[in-house]
Amino acid sequence: MAQDLMEKIVSLCKRRGLIFQSSDIYGGLSNTWDYGPYGVELKNNVKRAWWQSNVYERNDMFGMDAAILMHPKVWEASGHVENFFDLKSDCKNCKKRFKAADLKDKLVCPECKGELTEARPFNLMFKTHQGPVADDASLIYLRPETAQGIFVNFSNLLDSRHPKLPFGMAQIGKAFRNEITPGNFTFRTREFEQMEIEYFVKPADADKYYEYWVELRHNWYLGLGLKKENLRKRPHAKDELAHYARACTDIEYNFPIGWSELEGIANRADFDLKQHAQFSGKDLQYFDDAAKERFFPFIIEPSGGVDRAVLAFLTDAYHEEKVKKDTRVVLKLHKDLAPVKAAVFPLLKNRPEIVELAKKIAADLKKSFVTTYDDTGAIGKLYRRQDEVGTLYCVTIDVQSLEDKQVTVRDRDTMLQERIGIDKLKDYLLGKLKGCS
Repeated sequence: MAQDLMEKIVSLCKRRGLIFQSSDIYGGLSNTWDYGPYGVELKNNVKRAWWQSNVYERNDMFGMDAAILMHPKVWEASGHVENFFDLKSDCKNCKKRFKAADLKDKLVCPECKGELTEARPFNLMFKTHQGPVADDASLIYLRPETAQGIFVNFSNLLDSRHPKLPFGMAQIGKAFRNEITPGNFTFRTREFEQMEIEYFVKPADADKYYEYWVELRHNWYLGLGLKKENLRKRPHAKDELAHYARACTDIEYNFPIGWSELEGIANRADFDLKQHAQFSGKDLQYFDDAAKERFFPFIIEPSGGVDRAVLAFLTDAYHEEKVKKDTRVVLKLHKDLAPVKAAVFPLLKNRPEIVELAKKIAADLKKSFVTTYDDTGAIGKLYRRQDEVGTLYCVTIDVQSLEDKQVTVRDRDTMLQERIGIDKLKDYLLGKLKGCS
């Protein structure tokens, strides 16, 4: 049933313009995905809700957007050059590559039963070259995470904004990992987007703020509609922790592939700032005016994937129900996340005066929230299309609208319909959408 659900979601995403296979007309590029007209709105809404909650509504958070390309020494200091690898084995027969951990001591290829090579390290960073000459001196990397862009800007923030501990820096951006075995739709890809916070605290306060961020991030997903039974917190065992981490908790979601990480919250201690201070020769300590002392702050890091969040919200919102003899598919997305807030239809597209009125109403609504206009099908089909992308309200203009200056507004979840005056329509919908980010 879980696999069936994933197949339904993948099919829905392609059918309704949410997510497409990248380079599809050329046969596609494996494990890369393009967000279509509705998908990009959903993705932007997830990012907007995250930014609203973590930056706009706080006094202790500073937003930023660091470059994807960074000085190669950044990745030496962070440990990625030396430690960021998987053990991999290749099949000598079919040439497929596998993570050694996924093989679980199998001695033959799981695909063709061919002989496997001995496991050897494979660095996950994408390499490229800066400038016209491709040599060792021009070697740089596509960033495998967004965090380092925050750490190397720590002193810039201190000098420009003079924040007091505790404070954080927040960023949303692309990262790249040359994964050996990506898959499961958008869950694990080589190009992905992160929503990441580095929260700087006094060492003595690190445990308190670690627990604080675990709860805060868990509740953020619940507040945007994920079902409580599909979300859990899983603290890492000591043998799971990264070499720099004092503690880490994963917020896991019950995806169709099973319980998997949605976001991780880590206590990184003072590893990162110390490393960059050592490799750069710059003083990255914080000066506490009250205590008259300099020290490296500890860092609490909530780090989540935009693409995984989108997949979780899609999975949780997917709903099928019987309506008379038909099955209605509807995405019951939270109002903040719904790609389209209202859709406007003319009941009869062969009546120019109805079409003109419908387009005029749609144009007016577009000034206040995302609205779409559609006249490419019968009203029943138009409703079903909008249900499948999670549109909150459908507005139908009919013959009677020309006389009584009223339209029919249909609610996505209840399917109840109400006649509303055209002059009151925008305020009516804004009232329903109140609080949307």
